[in-house]
Amino acid sequence: MERQDDRTPEEMHTHTVLVVGTDSFLSGWGKAAGGLSYAAWACKPEDMHTVERWVRSRGDMRRVRVTCDPYRPSRGCAHLHIYVVRPGHLAMS
Repeated sequence: MERQDDRTPEEMHTHTVLVVGTDSFLSGWGKAAGGLSYAAWACKPEDMHTVERWVRSRGDMRRVRVTCDPYRPSRGCAHLHIYVVRPGHLAMS
């Protein structure tokens, strides 16, 4: 499984909540060839509900769940990309 985490070392300590979804569009090809593509948005605990609502509103995300890091995806996951929700991110508008 390939893991791509966009957080800085400092954000690893501040953005500890992950809102994870199975990406229905990217699963099965590219970096997720032969498996599932998971997208996760790392946020601060106080932003969890806002970010979760935003991820659930996306049409390409399935099986949305909230967890904490360290996150260990299922064996079916071929690619995990962790994005960071910083001020100005679409989830926060």
